[in-house]
Amino acid sequence: MQETVFNVLADLALKATGQAIPPSRAYLMEARLSPLARREGFGSLADLVHCLESRQNAVFRNEVASALLTHDTWFFRERPVFDTVINAILPERLDATQSGRLRVWCAGGSSGQEAYSLAMLLEDEPGASLRSAKIEILSTDYCKYSTEKARNGVYNHYESQRGLSIFRLMKHFTRTDGGDWAVNDTIRSRVSFRQHNLMETASGLGKFDLIFCRHVLSGMSKSARMRVAEVLAAQMSPGAVIILGEGESFQGLTELLEPARDIRQGWVAAGTANRAAA
Repeated sequence: MQETVFNVLADLALKATGQAIPPSRAYLMEARLSPLARREGFGSLADLVHCLESRQNAVFRNEVASALLTHDTWFFRERPVFDTVINAILPERLDATQSGRLRVWCAGGSSGQEAYSLAMLLEDEPGASLRSAKIEILSTDYCKYSTEKARNGVYNHYESQRGLSIFRLMKHFTRTDGGDWAVNDTIRSRVSFRQHNLMETASGLGKFDLIFCRHVLSGMSKSARMRVAEVLAAQMSPGAVIILGEGESFQGLTELLEPARDIRQGWVAAGTANRAAA
């Protein structure tokens, strides 16, 4: 890949989504953008970049930036996290709010598997305190295609096999005429989806009792991770918990958040961890 082509694409990814792509991963750029380039009739990525610079089409720029993101996800990823959410975090938050209502945000939720996994657990394995609770699940993602796929709730054979037991596949999905698997209406009704860029304010989404932001920060620049920390912290209800992915941390990025006690990969508002434990 030409250096000038790489630089334009890397700059676009950084400004649009906070992704810091090093030159050593230029091969990933080619792999992720080649299908888009072929679909649009470009002979090379250089032609695609020329179009980006000459036409200034915001929709196309967003599509290119989306294609550069990692979209890999699966059902019940890091299952112990979901067990902690169902058995501890949500019941504790429900007791604290005393409203009978909770809001969960899957930030950077990609194609919806994370949100649907939680919805299935709430349907199948809710504790006594959660059975009558009103729990709203919102999943957002920068990518328009991923958001639409999540909203449709249709997954191919490979996607449906990743993390799903046969029991849940048969209970919560319906086989389509084309051989894919579609989420049943009962589970679909528990989740809503919106397109959102974590680099931008999320004030329009409201406050949340639990925020998933897993495997989103790892590819971002430090300044982008700092920005995401600010955005998420601003949407936390009193006592809310943020769950990051394995190996991710807000350490050194913000003074607004601190590690939660006894919640692996959990973060809470600064100054509240010890108080909550007491």
